[in-house]
Amino acid sequence: MNWRLILQLSLFGLAMGLATVFFVPASVEPAVWLVIFVICAYVLAGARSGRPFLHGLCVGIANSVWISAAHMALADRYLAGHVREATILKSMPWPDAPRAMMAMTGPLIGVASGILIGLLALLATRCVRRGS
Repeated sequence: MNWRLILQLSLFGLAMGLATVFFVPASVEPAVWLVIFVICAYVLAGARSGRPFLHGLCVGIANSVWISAAHMALADRYLAGHVREATILKSMPWPDAPRAMMAMTGPLIGVASGILIGLLALLATRCVRRGS
């Protein structure tokens, strides 16, 4: 496992965690994430470090740590700018504890996004190998 590469790629999660708090609206966020996932997959494929799916999964989980930390630390500001997410959090089991709900849902989203990054990395690895 190339932990250094995983950590470096996970910095996208830190950047997005802060960006979504301060200036990236929820309507644009999925498109930005898609670009980030494709970049991560391409970098993982080019690194040829083996196990591209597992590396992608780890990147997604590490991203969720950064994002969850940023959103929990700046929860009031994040929720003020993301009304839909605030409404969803209020409908969950602990409506008065948004930080706890973020801590619980963050890893689930991290695993799901990591699976997507891993699948994209596998696909990119096959494309890179064919091109070589």
